[in-house]
Amino acid sequence: MTTDSAGTHAWEKRFRLPHFTLPDCAQQAPNRSLFVSNATGKFELYAWDRDTGEQRQVTDRPTGTMDGFMSPDGRWIWWFEDTDGDEFGVWVRQPFEGGPSTVAVPGLEPACPAGIALSGDCSVVVVGRSARNDGSTIHVAPAGRAPVEIYRHQETARVGGLSHDGNLIALEHTEHADALHPALRIVRLDGSPVAELDDSEGGARGLGLDVWGFAPVPGDTRLLVGHQRRGRWEPLVWDVASTDQLDPDLKLPGDVSAEWYPDGSGLLVEHHFEARSELFRYDLERLSLTRLPTPPGTVSAATARPDGTVEYLWSSAATPPEVRSTGGKAVFDAPGTKAPGSVPVEDAWVEGAGGRVHALVQRPAGAGPFPTVFDIHGGPMLHDRDEFAAGPAAWLDHGYAVVRVNYRGSTGYGRDWSDALKHRIGLIELEDIAAVREWAVSSGLSDPARLILTGGSWGGYLTLLGIGVQPDDWAVGIAAAPIADYVTAYHDETEGLKAIDRALFGGAPQEVPERFAASSPLTYADRVKVPVRITAGVNDPRCPVRQIENYVERLEVSGVTHEAYWFDAGHGSLVVEERIKQMRLDIEFAQRHLG
Repeated sequence: MTTDSAGTHAWEKRFRLPHFTLPDCAQQAPNRSLFVSNATGKFELYAWDRDTGEQRQVTDRPTGTMDGFMSPDGRWIWWFEDTDGDEFGVWVRQPFEGGPSTVAVPGLEPACPAGIALSGDCSVVVVGRSARNDGSTIHVAPAGRAPVEIYRHQETARVGGLSHDGNLIALEHTEHADALHPALRIVRLDGSPVAELDDSEGGARGLGLDVWGFAPVPGDTRLLVGHQRRGRWEPLVWDVASTDQLDPDLKLPGDVSAEWYPDGSGLLVEHHFEARSELFRYDLERLSLTRLPTPPGTVSAATARPDGTVEYLWSSAATPPEVRSTGGKAVFDAPGTKAPGSVPVEDAWVEGAGGRVHALVQRPAGAGPFPTVFDIHGGPMLHDRDEFAAGPAAWLDHGYAVVRVNYRGSTGYGRDWSDALKHRIGLIELEDIAAVREWAVSSGLSDPARLILTGGSWGGYLTLLGIGVQPDDWAVGIAAAPIADYVTAYHDETEGLKAIDRALFGGAPQEVPERFAASSPLTYADRVKVPVRITAGVNDPRCPVRQIENYVERLEVSGVTHEAYWFDAGHGSLVVEERIKQMRLDIEFAQRHLG
């Protein structure tokens, strides 16, 4: 394991050295940008004036800040201010040049965010809100006037977008009680309906829609929508005034996301397939698709500039993130030095119960079989990619192989794969993980006596479920922010998450108790044989602390070796030193029990 002259390990430097997001530019002031960086030791918002080169820290909150955006005119920076990471609070704003921060929409009580949108001239703001136990509301606040409620429903809904002129609102709603596959409604500022788009009609459930934004052009009524009509995410241009639809069949495998070019003439298309991504321009006049040059790896964010160039945040498993431009010029230099690189990934394809499972594999130096970390991603509607990550790199530096599995439920492999999670939640994913585990052992990569199952959020849930359902397959379990007692978690979580759980399980715990019991780690806690480490935030609204305490108490009764570590934040920490501490404790726990 390498260290520098000061004795700092390379794995620690990957956490400490600058991480940042792609700078987000104001639509009408493209040289005013906003980005997130950990330069001060925790993730906060930074303003960047491209004309002067000045970078200014905007926020400084004890638990950090991630959720912010620029107003279209570039005058204001907005962010969501919650309490210690509990995701319950209000929107505030600050002038781009600096100054006091103020509540952005006076008159709204604290709530969970459910989308927000501003008109092009910033004269109208639309705020989506979710109460802890009382459905969703949408409020409209014209300039200088108190917010007015225009929508309320017991099922989840959110603000998808606002037309440039501020006259039309796009809502994503789940009034049909399927939180995984929203329908779209266009309404005026008074809430009166204009148009509806619902791909779940006629019994075709499982075809969700997603708002990707109104055209950024005055008077333009075109809305960019994501759909799954051909079994994968693709773009649809819907003129909500005429109801005309342009549905380009891009014939790209995997999933696609898109955004507008600033003049509305084309779409910037991000194509995600088999853990990699690439960029295209779709010309809306010529109806043609042109690939933009990007290196192999992952584009985690991209945006088109007024001059037609595209800026994007790129990395690979071996190379730390860089902000690049299709124009070839340097775009952005974060403060500090670059993080050390890591090990490239290899692809493994394994036959599983539901089809071929894709896994990403990284090997440390030397000859195997290796002690191996199965690092399971969260979501579950996400996927692991060929991108730089400090956590897996830290395990590699300590001599562990790392395997990441894109189990059924993961995105990037088409709708059938991502929608495969139904009723047997957790157990389906574990079947795919078990298939990859068998391959890792039989191929000589992994030592079967030294296998660690770990993950955060949904990955933490699968970790605790896995060491109970597959007690002989693992040597150590390390879970962060997990679901541990699914029934208690359901009762304590937000209404939005309850709706997602009902969609996954086919009902609430009182309606399908056997499904919740079969998928709850608490059900199998008495079968756990291996040492367990659990990390959780005391203010976590997604995986609340009470249900984790129930699981820990069961481990104590069973006499299972375990550690529970609580930190003062929500669903994960934005403080760099806290992340390093948790990583160090995880590695020490594994070394202590594996030798």
